[in-house]
Amino acid sequence: MRLAIALGGNALLRRGEPMTAANQRRNIAAATAQIALVAAGNELIIAHGNGPQVGLLALQAAAYPCVEPYPLDVLGAETEGMIGYLIEQELANRLPQDATLATLLTQVEVDPEDPAFVHPSKPIGPLYSLAQAEALAASNGWSMAPDGEHYRRVVPSPRPQRILQRRPVEWLLEMGAIVICAGGGGIPVRYEQTGRVSGVEAVIDKDLCAALLARELNCDRLIIATDVDAAYVNWGSDNPLAIAAAHPSELERLVFAEGSMGPKVQAACEFAQATGGIAAIGCLNEIEQLVAGTAGTQVSVTIQGIDYRRC
Repeated sequence: MRLAIALGGNALLRRGEPMTAANQRRNIAAATAQIALVAAGNELIIAHGNGPQVGLLALQAAAYPCVEPYPLDVLGAETEGMIGYLIEQELANRLPQDATLATLLTQVEVDPEDPAFVHPSKPIGPLYSLAQAEALAASNGWSMAPDGEHYRRVVPSPRPQRILQRRPVEWLLEMGAIVICAGGGGIPVRYEQTGRVSGVEAVIDKDLCAALLARELNCDRLIIATDVDAAYVNWGSDNPLAIAAAHPSELERLVFAEGSMGPKVQAACEFAQATGGIAAIGCLNEIEQLVAGTAGTQVSVTIQGIDYRRC
């Protein structure tokens, strides 16, 4: 099969965990150990999130006030290289020595008139208390939003329109390479009236970009690996219900958190409806089972209604 696997940024740097290189490498090692189990006989495209990482780079840039902070598109490119390097190295260490891996910086076109630019929703960076969030919003002009019991900075997250490096990804796959691309949802860019390409101050949702990539490359499955084991209804209540399997049209009727589970469900539904393939949402440590269809939330047009799994 041709598999698109999207690794969540919050799974690679877990919520509340110190944002160190060692912690990130350890989490990536766990993810690549799972990916290695599904590598034999399959074509692999690996995307990843970058919310915590791009936020960390923004904080580091702000600590040097002698120059203007680097824009989010440049920070996104930095995270593609940083995370891609770690994934490529850790995965190569778990595969036969003749395995070929390639990390590709990926530009993704967005619409500069996307309403997301006036309604920031993509969480980046670390968790803050309410008092810290209010102070940062006042001092830096940031938009802040709740993330569980804490707060995080939120930035515009326009929908991906077109992946500029689609053909190089196809060429690499045809040569037998495992391709790591569209990291952090890709580097957001726009076409100006002159035809010139320029960066955009935003962070694209990696799940929506991974779904677009999976559709354009005719993938059989889209695997969205995150820090929870499934999509839930009644999340945060005394009676949460895990969704074991669902038809995309039924799943779209439910409401999920914007900026976190919402885009994952949307991406899974769009892929399943457009291709007839299977999308799965679940835990990073269960990638093999997600591919096999025995874990997480399985989304397919062949499923009738919604099946729940009580916690």
